[in-house]
Amino acid sequence: MKDNIFFYLKKKGDVFYLNSFLSIEQGLEEMKKSGFTAIPVIDKEGCYVGSITEGDFLWYICQEDHNMKKSIKSIIRKDFMPAASITTPMSEILNQSLLQNYVPVVDDRNIFIGIITRKVILESLFTQIA
Repeated sequence: MKDNIFFYLKKKGDVFYLNSFLSIEQGLEEMKKSGFTAIPVIDKEGCYVGSITEGDFLWYICQEDHNMKKSIKSIIRKDFMPAASITTPMSEILNQSLLQNYVPVVDDRNIFIGIITRKVILESLFTQIA
């Protein structure tokens, strides 16, 4: 497995993400269109603020006093793994990928630059084994 994480990076321009200022209603609609079960969320400056899942929306909707006009930022998971930096060792990214489908990657200013998917990591490992 290569140590340079850029080899595995799916760049921001090729990644589906949500903006933190979207309403819960808008975010849910975008997630539905995407077909993904977890999506990175960034703010207006492009900084990574967390990831949101189908379950986050579901649990929020199940609350009695849900307001679909609130920002999705208010329901972002607090226990989702933090983003990796461009200097994070591949071994740590591999460990994170065991717990979630993708690892968000940020630069040294916390600007979201892309993700590394579990699928890409596994394909690389399978290639090395073969």
